[in-house]
Amino acid sequence: MENFVLENPTKIIFGRHTIKSLGAEAAALGRKAILVYGRGSIKKNGIYNDTNDSLRAAGLAVVEHGGVKSNPALGFVREGIELARRHNVDMVIAVGGGSVIDTAKAISAGAVVEHDVWKFFSGKKGVTSPLPLGCVLTIAASGSEMNGGMVITNEEKGLKLGAGNKKLCPRFAILDPGATFSVPPDYTAYGAVDAISHILEFYFTCQGENTGVQDRFMEGLVINLMEACDISLLEPHNYPARANLMWCATMALNGWVSAGLGWVGFPMHMIEHSMSAIYDVPHGAGLSAVIPAWMRWQIGRNPAKLAQFGRRVFAIAATDDVEAAGQGIERLKSWFVKINSPTSFVGLDIPRTAIPALAANSQTQAKIWRLREYDQAVVSEILGLIP
Repeated sequence: MENFVLENPTKIIFGRHTIKSLGAEAAALGRKAILVYGRGSIKKNGIYNDTNDSLRAAGLAVVEHGGVKSNPALGFVREGIELARRHNVDMVIAVGGGSVIDTAKAISAGAVVEHDVWKFFSGKKGVTSPLPLGCVLTIAASGSEMNGGMVITNEEKGLKLGAGNKKLCPRFAILDPGATFSVPPDYTAYGAVDAISHILEFYFTCQGENTGVQDRFMEGLVINLMEACDISLLEPHNYPARANLMWCATMALNGWVSAGLGWVGFPMHMIEHSMSAIYDVPHGAGLSAVIPAWMRWQIGRNPAKLAQFGRRVFAIAATDDVEAAGQGIERLKSWFVKINSPTSFVGLDIPRTAIPALAANSQTQAKIWRLREYDQAVVSEILGLIP
């Protein structure tokens, strides 16, 4: 295990009917908030009224910025920044999933600087003193509710890039599993895939040795995510399953999993970002196609770790590492198929002729994230393994 510093400033408020605590938590951050949310689902399931009632009961003034879409857009972030400045807000409140929270983070970082917010994502500027952020989570997926990362799509440039800074960690995050009861089956599945992908990035790319504790932790999270997702798809209002799904997804990317692993990379995310940037596919859907292909490409490079995953997560009995690795990949892919998450270009409605363009597009993120091994030829090779 490598040396590490583990610090996470986000206060988690977890459980039934916890949304009512939003006002009191937000009031500790200021008096005027910009409320960021998606395209209407929270108005249908009652969460919009609950959040607004709680904020206003605490005496907060609220400026609304609704309409965040999946693969959140830079233009919408810029509009939010201008709105926050015009109304001189002193905090940002996000009510939604990863796309909403990432948008809120970008607004909180961009509202206090003179330069364009995209410079954070292109690596030209660092986050300094963002507006304080609080959030109410409505979908188990990205883990953005308890980390400092954010991903935004620049539609003009056709780029989806990620950036991060610990100062972007939400001050608090309210996690009420009941708020996810109305998440439709496809996004329940995509969220579980996204959470699993975070774990697999750490599990397979870490450079540290003697990572037994973290390995078992990650394997357990993957098993629990699959089990909770299966139950949630069959019984959408099953509170224990939704609770397990939500908390596992949060832990997958809050720093606990990666502690002691040394250097890690996020190549699967880097590749998928191009799919979302060019074809606007849901992030989790793109990942379920990329993950098996990337793992297959890895067999010749790290068969022992892939075999360990297959044996521990899927009880693969094969003694040969390459065989065990291959069987484990197929079992994971079969689970993606079971939950109706795409595993092919056809399923994503992307033509195979797009592989060169996807590979070329990935290079901006590869450079920023210093994934030097993943040049255009290598990314094309990985994409070529997607059926």
